[in-house]
Amino acid sequence: MLLEAERGLVAGYCRRMVADGLVVGTSGNISVRSGELVAISPSGIDYQELSAELVGVHRLDGTPVEAPRQPSTELPMHLAAYRHSDAGAVVHTHSTAATAVSTLVDELPPIHYLIALFGGPVRVAGYATYGTTALAEQLTAALAGRTGCLLANHGAVTIGRTLAPAYSRATYLEWLCEVWLLASAHGTPRLLPAEEIQRVVAKLADYGPRDQAALD
Repeated sequence: MLLEAERGLVAGYCRRMVADGLVVGTSGNISVRSGELVAISPSGIDYQELSAELVGVHRLDGTPVEAPRQPSTELPMHLAAYRHSDAGAVVHTHSTAATAVSTLVDELPPIHYLIALFGGPVRVAGYATYGTTALAEQLTAALAGRTGCLLANHGAVTIGRTLAPAYSRATYLEWLCEVWLLASAHGTPRLLPAEEIQRVVAKLADYGPRDQAALD
């Protein structure tokens, strides 16, 4: 089976998204890149029933290579992320807090230093219909210089050199959104200055393995 390991990772992390409450039903999607090929979760399949064999393999232009089912409708968005970054994996969630924040602001502000995991304040990509090239273009702009973004009235996207840090960032982004929502509900949150976030970005560059997405 072509890209057997990558397809297995996609299936396993899709099930994990459900367990971690990052998606509802069959929403959200995950992909992993290997050279000029991408393994991406299929459309409309219960994640508990998803196996590696059902995960499709496509070229970077979207052409199917070994795809038993229709790919996620967000294939254009995933491919755009690969074309415009050095990502090796993309995670798209519909998590509650991230989606709520995407309806309120144009960017998630620096409420905690862990926002440095994304390179700075997390932008909100402008709204466009799901599965369209217009949404892919909005994502490209919002991801510039970042490892994650929110999608207006939709959800969130995070990237990483491998799937583990891409997924870890998805969980951190949801937590940051929860913190911002909770703080905002009780007043005006105190934010960290840009220079402090850049200081933490620099510290993370020397923290553990390359592309480390967690802190002690």
